[in-house]
Amino acid sequence: MHTETIAQHGPHDLPPPGKRPASATASLVAGVAVGIGIMGAVLALADIGSPLRAPFTLFFLLMAPAGALAVALGRMDPLGRAVAAGAGALAIDLLVAQTMLALHLWSLRGGVLAVAGLSGALLLAGAVRRRTGRAPGSRAG
Repeated sequence: MHTETIAQHGPHDLPPPGKRPASATASLVAGVAVGIGIMGAVLALADIGSPLRAPFTLFFLLMAPAGALAVALGRMDPLGRAVAAGAGALAIDLLVAQTMLALHLWSLRGGVLAVAGLSGALLLAGAVRRRTGRAPGSRAG
């Protein structure tokens, strides 16, 4: 039985150098996904009637928390990170909906804003954790 250990060389939130996407296609796909998500949020918040409103808003509601969780999960195996981020995104969406229904505050705009706020807080927490991990003199381990 052979066990692999993770080298303790750099920041622990980044994937290993061999696992990082290096192509322009990956960057383009990520940019398009972010654009679709933002457009879905804008269409929902502005109450614009469009045939693309429902699928783009659903895309935002699923991918915003999934992306934030994927960033927060750091160096996890890519497949495991995708599965955990997807399950976590569904859990966040369901918790937001359950809370809003229990408090009799249900609205589409409120749900989109709540999911956006939680996703932003997750991204901010991941950025702060990554930033403090790179501070000079800090010991990671």
